Amino acid sequence: MARANWQDPDVLLADLVDASSKVGATRSRKLKLAALAEVLSRVGPEEAGPAAAFLAGQLRQGRVGVGWALISAVDLDPAPSPILTVADVDRAVTTLAGLAGPGSTTARSATLNDLFARATAAEADFLRRLLLGDLRQGALEALVTDALAVAMGVKVDVVRRAVMLDGDLSRVAETAVNEGEAGLCAIGLRVLRPVQPMLAATAADVREAIGACGLSSVEWKLDGARVQAHRDGDEVRLFTRNLNDVTSRLPGVVRLVGSLPAERIVLDGEVLGMGDDERPDNFQDTMSRFGRHDGAGADLGVWFFDLLHLDGRDLLDEPLLERAALLDTVVGALRVPSVVTADPDVATAFAEGALAAGHEGVMVKGAASHYEAGRRGSAWRKVKPVSTLDLVVLGAEWGHGRRQGWLSNLHLGARAADGGFVMVGKTFKGLTDALLAWQTERLLELETSRDGIIVYVRPELVVEIALDGVLVSDRYPGGVSLRFARVRRYRPDKTPAEADEIETVRSLRPGSG
Repeated sequence: MARANWQDPDVLLADLVDASSKVGATRSRKLKLAALAEVLSRVGPEEAGPAAAFLAGQLRQGRVGVGWALISAVDLDPAPSPILTVADVDRAVTTLAGLAGPGSTTARSATLNDLFARATAAEADFLRRLLLGDLRQGALEALVTDALAVAMGVKVDVVRRAVMLDGDLSRVAETAVNEGEAGLCAIGLRVLRPVQPMLAATAADVREAIGACGLSSVEWKLDGARVQAHRDGDEVRLFTRNLNDVTSRLPGVVRLVGSLPAERIVLDGEVLGMGDDERPDNFQDTMSRFGRHDGAGADLGVWFFDLLHLDGRDLLDEPLLERAALLDTVVGALRVPSVVTADPDVATAFAEGALAAGHEGVMVKGAASHYEAGRRGSAWRKVKPVSTLDLVVLGAEWGHGRRQGWLSNLHLGARAADGGFVMVGKTFKGLTDALLAWQTERLLELETSRDGIIVYVRPELVVEIALDGVLVSDRYPGGVSLRFARVRRYRPDKTPAEADEIETVRSLRPGSG
């Protein structure tokens, strides 16, 4: 049943700001959880969704066209006392999201000025960081999810699973307040609505991965764009790993999924460009075609490695080998090549074949593993021969000489335990002229402040860095420095929440394994 003790219909933004301040002031997960749960226990049906999103540093409406230039132009005296409610802010953000076309910049400025005129100094600071995607107070979505469970008095696993399957924390929060545990338990996998993908841990080599997973499905790791394919009768929809709808970009994949021998299916796979020699295109070329809206992705190929639903049957909790057997009956030759083995020598030879075919490595997946939507499960291990890290761009420095006029030297950060990012190094290596030009334009869109030649940016861009290891160093806050770091590629398919953690970076130190 729904929560019965809710009494406060007008939770103030100040209440969220106070909770955020408490979260940011402690490293204790227990204290963070208590602060978040306390304020979430007081939100009403209309405020639950936006409150949960705000505390996780998110906007329910997604991007709303507000950048540093618009925010910095707001210069108003703070309100003397708190009057803004959570609902007030959510309505203003909805207005911002709906503005487009001629005159929209002026209208956004007016909406922002009206909002900030009613904000105290502390609330204005919170709103700036929230709107710019820079609310680093140590409350990631996972922590807010657990706090929601505490606030509503339901089991943590119930809320976690609901968020995994629904894919929208704010919507789950609304369900929790309005329908209670029964409503949360009723949330299941819905065909045509994306679920958060299962992620993999890393292993140094195939032998280590087989040692950890035992009998496993060893699969080629394709270097393409992950895609989740849904079909319900004649309707097909395709989603990225970030749950963005990309159906219109991939008409060839849509036709193929529509031709499969099933009525209702949900598939996990990889979209990839292939050359005439049957070797894969490089990642940047695939992503360039994948990201365009002019039909460039029409002939991208697709291969599938998992099956989450088949004709009315959810398969998330079925063992991998059972899902794989059903997958074979549905997609046939479109199955990612794999071998089932517990023999590290067999797995190693299979991995060498994947590399010889031009792919980036293998995935080693425990034969009995379930599909842990939204989780980085230890039963899946990725093995790639080149040491790489997915890091977040925190800033960049203006170049000189040949790179004059471009933002060049990147400031790189790893995910910290408190939900923020900690700097671990810099690099300008591996950047082509084309990438420098794109990078400069994009980083200026994300600018938050400057200090001399440094432009600091919202932590939104994930970049894959190749490196020869790390060294202990006090030069950067992360306590390490990267050896011979070079840009391999940007990862538009990944969010900052999927970047590598600081402990993963530190594990690459000599002798740390």
